[in-house]
Amino acid sequence: MITIRLNGAEVRVEKGWTILEACKFYGIAIPTLCYNEGLSPYGGCRLCLVEIGGGLKTKLVSSCTYPVEEGLVVNTDTKRVIETRRMMIELMISIAPNSKTIQDLASKFGVTKVRFKIRNEECILCGLCVRICREQMDGKAIGFQNRGYKRKISTPFDIRSEECRLCGGCIYICPACQLRCQGPQPDTAVCNACLTMDPTCLDHYDELQCWMYDAGRCGTCVREKTEKKKTMKNKL
Repeated sequence: MITIRLNGAEVRVEKGWTILEACKFYGIAIPTLCYNEGLSPYGGCRLCLVEIGGGLKTKLVSSCTYPVEEGLVVNTDTKRVIETRRMMIELMISIAPNSKTIQDLASKFGVTKVRFKIRNEECILCGLCVRICREQMDGKAIGFQNRGYKRKISTPFDIRSEECRLCGGCIYICPACQLRCQGPQPDTAVCNACLTMDPTCLDHYDELQCWMYDAGRCGTCVREKTEKKKTMKNKL
C-alpha cells in the first residue's frame, strides 16, 4: 500500500493501481469514454484527465493510464480540468455530432456550443472497437491505419477481413454508433436536451470538490454564501 493525496485528503491505495482505479475505489466519479474495465487502457479520449502535482508545477494526465506513486498529489475536478474536458467534448461533437453518448456528456458538462468545424466523420478514434476485437473476440480483424489527420480504423487493405466473424462487438461498444434523440438530421450540433445546471461552485472555488460530494454540482455552498451577504446587507 502507498499513500497519495487525493482531492486534499491522504488516502491509502494499492501499488500498481492507476489514478482512475484509486478514484473509483474511493467513489470519486471521473468521466471516461475510451476506457472499459474489460479492455486494456488506451488514454485516447482525454476525458479522464486529472491534475497532478502542486503549486506552479501541476500538469494534466490521463487517469486511466497514469500509475499511482508514493506522495502523488491528485485533484480531479479543478477549473483547469473541467475546462479541458469541455474542450475535448467540443472536439468530439464536431467529429461525431450524432452520438448520443457524446451529446449526453455535453449536457452533463455544460457544453452548449461547438467552435470547431463540423466534420461528421462518425469516428472519434477511441479505439474501443479495435481493442474489443483483439482482446475479447480474438479476431484482430480491424486496426488503426495512417497517422495524423489521415488516421482511421479499418480492415487490412480496406477489404473484408477473413478474421471477422460478424459478432457485432465493435458496433456494440462504439460510442459514435448510438444515435442521438433528434434523429439522423438534427438542426444543431449540440442538442442539450438533457442539459443540467452549471456547477456554481466552480467559479467561486476553482474546483468542484466539497465535503458533501466527490464532484459537488448542487451549488448549495454558493447559494448559502449569497444569502448570508443579503442578510448582512439587510441588517445594515
